[in-house]
Amino acid sequence: MPRIVLKFGTGTLSRSAGRALDSGQFRRVAAEISALVRAGHSCVIVSSAAIAAGVHLLKLERRPEDLPGKQACAAAGQPELMRMYSAAFRRHGLIVAQLLLTHDDIDSRMRRMNAFNTIERILAAGNIVPIINENDTVAVEELRFGDNDRLSAEVAHLVDANVLLLLTSSDGLSDSEGQRIANAEKVSEVFQYVRPDKGEMSVGGMRAKLQAVDFAISHGITTCILDGRKPGQIAAALEGKDVGTRFLVPGRGGSRRKIRI
Repeated sequence: MPRIVLKFGTGTLSRSAGRALDSGQFRRVAAEISALVRAGHSCVIVSSAAIAAGVHLLKLERRPEDLPGKQACAAAGQPELMRMYSAAFRRHGLIVAQLLLTHDDIDSRMRRMNAFNTIERILAAGNIVPIINENDTVAVEELRFGDNDRLSAEVAHLVDANVLLLLTSSDGLSDSEGQRIANAEKVSEVFQYVRPDKGEMSVGGMRAKLQAVDFAISHGITTCILDGRKPGQIAAALEGKDVGTRFLVPGRGGSRRKIRI
């Protein structure tokens, strides 16, 4: 069955500068993904925003900068994050399953196989959408560097996905003149356009996303960076429309076309 991994950054699911979840976004995202599931696609979500949920629940004025503070917010916010997903997908007759992973789970042969078998069984049910997040209460790498970008690429490889969609707060990658880059085949060709600035919600910025892209396309997974705040971006990318930045698998050539899923 066709496989799609969708990674949602904090900025795509939150409001108030990453200090609360955006319920409208969850409803829209669930509607778009549910349509894909009804069409026969297997969808796996890798989701950030647990910290944003925790900041709101703990009534903090701003996101913590220290690691224990972030982990405390993640611990408090993860159940709320899943509640939002559950409520949104229930409207469409789907249920969600939570998986908290670390990079060690992916690196360990036995734990990797256990994770794979669990996800396979979930997807085989046909009416369950797995929601994966970094286990932030015990792991530190994503909190410091990647905002789940690398984890999403590793998950895409783990489940043998056809495509990885990185939903972020920007409309793909822009060149030095501010023009969106529609297609790229080598990450090295566009790395020069990464700007060092990033917002409060971002952990790794575009650099981390490109590192994740490089990992994914090296394993044969077509990857797109899309604006997760805009409706219809997911379907548009899968239909080959001119949205975001698409990274083609080296050697396959071609430009924008419908992704074979």
